[in-house]
Amino acid sequence: MDHEEYDEKYTEQFVLLAYLNRVRGSVIRTVEGVSEEDLRRPQVPSDTSLLGIVQHLTGVERHWFQRVFLGEEIEADKSMIVPDDIAAADVVEAYQRACQRSDEIVHAAADLSVRAAIPNPGEDARDSLRVILAHMVEETARHAGHADILREQTDGTTGL
Repeated sequence: MDHEEYDEKYTEQFVLLAYLNRVRGSVIRTVEGVSEEDLRRPQVPSDTSLLGIVQHLTGVERHWFQRVFLGEEIEADKSMIVPDDIAAADVVEAYQRACQRSDEIVHAAADLSVRAAIPNPGEDARDSLRVILAHMVEETARHAGHADILREQTDGTTGL
């Protein structure tokens, strides 16, 4: 492959989404095959559970891409406490749908320098899509690491 083809394929958008999707996938793999009871069991003093991490990340996706970037007036629950009446499979599915919607938003943007419709609450400046993507890679990777530790405490599985 010559450098021109390489540069065209591996655009900044492609690279940022590839890393974001890699850590999103890690989160999903970490919760697969775990019982509903174990997914819900808090394993640290903050009451963080595997399922709580997935719910939190769903809210974070919705917050940054739909609420902040698009300016939609939506509820983005970033809590890590999952109500008992919500099935684990529904929490995971909601996360996957939120990620898919986020990717659609990124692909629809003219470029990564486009500014968010509104500032993140509590901040003054409107972030660019580039900054939002970089933040989401960091946020998701951090919680993927938390999930990996919780999974190891659950059944000894690591490195998903």
